[in-house]
Amino acid sequence: MRCQWQTWTMPENMSAALPEADAYASWRPDGAYALDKTLGILRRGPGDPTIKLTGSRAWLCFHTPGGPVTLALSRTGGLSPTIELRAWGPGAGEAIERGLHLVGAYDDWSAFDDRHCPVTLPAVVAQSRRFNRGLRFPSTGRVFDALLPAILEQKVTVIEANFAWRYVCEAVGEVPPGPAPADMRLPPTPAAIRSLQTWQWHQARVDARRAATAVRAAAAAASLERWGLLELGARRENVAGTGTLAAALSSIPGIGAWTVAEVLQRTHGSADHVSVGDYHLAAFVGQVLTGRRVDDAGMLELLAPWSGHRQRVVRLIGLSGHRKQAFGPRLAPMDHRRH
Repeated sequence: MRCQWQTWTMPENMSAALPEADAYASWRPDGAYALDKTLGILRRGPGDPTIKLTGSRAWLCFHTPGGPVTLALSRTGGLSPTIELRAWGPGAGEAIERGLHLVGAYDDWSAFDDRHCPVTLPAVVAQSRRFNRGLRFPSTGRVFDALLPAILEQKVTVIEANFAWRYVCEAVGEVPPGPAPADMRLPPTPAAIRSLQTWQWHQARVDARRAATAVRAAAAAASLERWGLLELGARRENVAGTGTLAAALSSIPGIGAWTVAEVLQRTHGSADHVSVGDYHLAAFVGQVLTGRRVDDAGMLELLAPWSGHRQRVVRLIGLSGHRKQAFGPRLAPMDHRRH
């Protein structure tokens, strides 16, 4: 898939609003492109202080090996859009160098869209794909930034998880460089997570199990980050021998298949990893594809014909407009006051 940066000139209407960037570039997608849907998977709730999304503008704050960065992305144009990226801070150059990965420029849907594919997509998935041609899968390459919020989401409600992520970001996340909105924060560093006190985990409404897993992940973060820039499934030699990023993540107590899938969907734009073990996903997929609820085994059986693209099918189902039927008791928020 051919992807190439173009020289970028700051539009007049934007230069007046924002200071000159430390690094900038632009990219013209080959076809439709939806900025909000592409980057939406990176946001942990509408109050996520590390990322802000509108239909045509995105702000992201994160750490790079060279230092922190604030990245502004804009989508201009109609049927032939241009994606403009501007970055501020010590990590600006590195953020721009990885920019094509972040915006999903290397995410190739051609095999999935091949009309000669031997498997016919269900009508609901095919229709969702027609309405979501601009969807791409981003690849951040930042393992700990994806792993920490995934740990906080384990076996709790979305409301609890989003509150915990927002709390730790505001408690120990630093103020980003450049003209980022005032309420934005950098994701917590591994050192910052290891510094959190018990009372802070309590205030974040994070139980001892998830807190301990987060601390273990923070201790292993330096090793995990070395996997971030490798191709998904690539193997490398480490102290324990030869393994993959999925194996490295799974070796940390408290991290299972669900968390691994949630991480790889963001760090490497995995088109196939499915979040097995999710409280709602299997029942929802079964409901949409067959009209009845299924368990994880049933969901994997339904998705098997699209091996290699199972996550694409899941994402398109999620964007189809269908909603999970609500039966029985909901998962209740946990009370951590006596834990």
